[in-house]
Amino acid sequence: MLKNPEQKYQPYPPLSLPDRRWPNRTLTQAPRWLSTDLRDGNQALAEPMDSDRKLQFWALLLSCGFKEIEVAFPSASQTDFNFVRQLIDENRIPDDVTIQVLTQAREDLIHRTFDALRGAKRATVHLYNATAPLFRRLVFGMEKAQIVELATRSTRLIRQLCEDNPQTDWQYEYSPETFCFTEPEFALEICEAVADIWQPCAERPMIINLPATVEVSTPNVYADQIEYFCRHFSRRDDVCISVHPHNDRGTGVACAELAVMAGADRVEGCLFGNGERTGNVCLVTLAMNLYSQGIRPNLDFSEMNRVVEVVESCNQLPVHPRHPWAGRLAYTAFSGSHQDAIKKGFDARKADERWEMPYLPVDPQDIGCTYEAVIRVNSQSGKSGSAWLIEQNHGLKLPRGLQQDFSQHVQQEADSQGKEMTQNALWQLFRERYGLVPAPRFALHTYRSESQQDGQLRLTATVATGGGTRQLEGQGNGLLSAAAHGMRRWVETPFIIKDYHEHSLGERSDSRSVTYIRCVFQNGSSRWGVGIDSDVARASLQALFNALG
Repeated sequence: MLKNPEQKYQPYPPLSLPDRRWPNRTLTQAPRWLSTDLRDGNQALAEPMDSDRKLQFWALLLSCGFKEIEVAFPSASQTDFNFVRQLIDENRIPDDVTIQVLTQAREDLIHRTFDALRGAKRATVHLYNATAPLFRRLVFGMEKAQIVELATRSTRLIRQLCEDNPQTDWQYEYSPETFCFTEPEFALEICEAVADIWQPCAERPMIINLPATVEVSTPNVYADQIEYFCRHFSRRDDVCISVHPHNDRGTGVACAELAVMAGADRVEGCLFGNGERTGNVCLVTLAMNLYSQGIRPNLDFSEMNRVVEVVESCNQLPVHPRHPWAGRLAYTAFSGSHQDAIKKGFDARKADERWEMPYLPVDPQDIGCTYEAVIRVNSQSGKSGSAWLIEQNHGLKLPRGLQQDFSQHVQQEADSQGKEMTQNALWQLFRERYGLVPAPRFALHTYRSESQQDGQLRLTATVATGGGTRQLEGQGNGLLSAAAHGMRRWVETPFIIKDYHEHSLGERSDSRSVTYIRCVFQNGSSRWGVGIDSDVARASLQALFNALG
């Protein structure tokens, strides 16, 4: 990289708009959406989609609720032309869905475009030509007047062809393709000229698309450009203003949101931001951003995992695991402090109340994700993560001291393995550590207790240990104290029962009970044991045995 980049590059000049209004506006409703996955997204693929993949993507877009879909550039390739014909001839387009196609400002290409659309019920013809000084000078060698004449001549032809085919409900879209670095006055001039030809009204709907063809400025500058255009365009009430942000600076989402605040009515983009260079704006992110603010996005992503799978299959590109809202790790916390906050949030949450959850701006279940993905465990995780997974998957509500003890063993295991612990591995470690295995060191078979005249309780139990059985006898002021009295003859190091917790596994009267016991030994060490049984007394005895085993 250059030490003095200012010698090669220059900042993009801002627009003078001292009375800008968009900063004081908030988003209150969703814009119109146009998916351009099948056209703009497709042309950006190293291996463009074949018909089968396009049809699969088309079905996905319909199921998500898109009503406007740019399906092809039919004059650019026979494959695109055939796909448009297939949608029309096979009657695959719902009555409330408008297909859109793109064409350059060339007479032969426009005629070819209308050939592709013949028989469509509803269609938008999208015309574009570049308007920026760099393109006028370097690419086309044309003056402003020639650029305007090209756009108006093509618009006139498109209007005539629309009128010649009244069986279709036509809509016209015009894009000054390089709007974001076109002089604001010239962008207005050429769009006014095009609108004068089209004469937009209810019978002749028109869209003016103002794309950030290459993102060259901060989002606030783009918003200023949109507001300036909306405030000065003479037919503003008669047209739909659309925006098509790209993501070259990584701020495509912000550009789209600020553009809507600045007056835009529609947003064009792709699912997960596929497109040339760094891509088009991500419509999933935009829609979910609205949803998280309580605004109905008019798109349905309730099966987000399926959406990801189809898009990955059709585009043959992966969706990043940290992609906002949709990535497989988008709702996952590995950090101990994050896991602790999430667990406390779930513990405190009551049904039917507003969603307020640390680190989770939306409920993952709303988009078809399970809570299993929220907390995952590795060496960075704390006590709450492991405890939350054990509770969610097995119903055990670990007391705080046991959470701390188990997390230490989890971290040791994760460190030694150098990778994330699966739920199965976590549960297996818990069972082995706290005695929930088929053959613990001390396994209770039978027991009998009876009260003595002195108020003490006498316990007799048969315990399997070391391949045989032994008789345990002890007495105390309760069942556990009697068992502890008997076990002191079997355990070399003196101990006391320090912690005891229990709860039922479920709400039915015949639910099993789980008991947690911590024993502290004379040398200062301690150990937890867990017992599960339909008889709470048996669960308590086995938990004690497991703590001593």
